Amino acid sequence: MSDRNTFPTLLGHFATAVTANDGAALAALFTADGTYDDGFFGPHRGRAAIAAMLQRFHETGGDYRWDWLDPLCDGTTGYARFRFSYISRLPDCRGKPVVFVGMSRFLLEDGLIRHYAEAFDRGVALVQLGFPAERIRRILEKAAAAQNALPEARAHLDRFTAR
Repeated sequence: MSDRNTFPTLLGHFATAVTANDGAALAALFTADGTYDDGFFGPHRGRAAIAAMLQRFHETGGDYRWDWLDPLCDGTTGYARFRFSYISRLPDCRGKPVVFVGMSRFLLEDGLIRHYAEAFDRGVALVQLGFPAERIRRILEKAAAAQNALPEARAHLDRFTAR
């Protein structure tokens, strides 16, 4: 990815595929064993799993918009801020609009995405859906537990139990 316009073009294809519910086009942006680690749905590995995850996106929401901001890429790693919005299709919150901002990291291999991950405040999204506080708490506790189970997090947390 030596061309400085390549990464923004990739981001454009990514957003277009997501908003159009084009699982084949989204999956084609990834390596055969690439991973899409979604902030709500978790990691999905391989093109078939990525396409299926996108279908789930569109079962639970619609009228998506994904704006990429301030993209940076060195050819192997790319970052971009984003603003994302949709209308909920979930039964308990059908029709509620949701908008949130976040940051994405792309690990690239031969011009394809090997690993995509994002970070955003899930609570901001969930409160817009009108989820009750206890439901939000359970979702965020699950996310915190998954984060804190990673070896990288354990290195931070274990130092407190050694006291």
